[in-house]
Amino acid sequence: MNETLFSQIQRLFERTYAQVGISLEDCLIDQGRCGQLTRLAGASARELSELARTFLRTADDQLYVGIYYSRWLIQQLERHDPRAGLSDRNISSLIMFVEEINHALHAALQFKIGRREIGSEDFARNLELQAQIDTYLVLLLFVAFFRKTQKVSRTDRRWLRFHLFESKNPGGFRDENLRRRYAETTELAANYTDYLDSLNGLRRLDEIRRFRSLEYGAKKQRILALMDAAH
Repeated sequence: MNETLFSQIQRLFERTYAQVGISLEDCLIDQGRCGQLTRLAGASARELSELARTFLRTADDQLYVGIYYSRWLIQQLERHDPRAGLSDRNISSLIMFVEEINHALHAALQFKIGRREIGSEDFARNLELQAQIDTYLVLLLFVAFFRKTQKVSRTDRRWLRFHLFESKNPGGFRDENLRRRYAETTELAANYTDYLDSLNGLRRLDEIRRFRSLEYGAKKQRILALMDAAH
C-alpha cells in the first residue's frame, strides 16, 4: 500500500523525536466539524487560517485532536505533489500541511509527559515555535532530495526562509495576543534555524532533540543566548 504524504511526514517526525502511538491521519475532520470547533474556540480562533487548523481539547484525562485541511489546499498538493518537486506553486500549501501535522504530534508528545495546559499561551507558543523550526527542516529535506549533489544552496535557503518567515505578517491579526505570539515565534524560529544551518547532520539532530524537550521559556532563553553569542 502506498504511503500518503501525511503518513510519510508523521513517520519522519516520529523518527526524529518519538512515536505518538496513533495514526494522526485518523484525526482529520471535515469542514462542518471545523466550523463547530472554531465557534467553540472563541473569537480569536476566527482569525486563524481557514485553509488549515488543528484543534485540541482534553476530557477524562485524554487528549482529543482534530486536524482540518480545506479542499482547496488538498487540491493544490494533489495537482503539484511536493514529492515531485518544490516550487512557488506548492511551497505555501506544503508549509501549512506540515505545520498542522507537527502541531498535533508535539501536542500529543507534550501530553504524554504530563504537560497538559493546552489552553495556556506558553503551550500555544511552544507548538508554534516548534512547528516553524521542524517545517523548515522538512523543507530542506525536500529540496535536497531533488538536488543531484544532495546539497541545498544559499539561494534555496533564502527562498525557504522567505516563505516560512519573511512573508508572514503577524501585524495583520486584530487580536493583540495573536500578533505578539506570531511575531515572537517567527523571529525566534528564524534565528534558531539560522543556527541549525551552521551544524552538521549529527550535531543538528542532537540539538533539536534536546531543544524539543524544553518548555517554551527555556526554548526562548536558549535561542536568545545563541543570538547573543553570535553578535
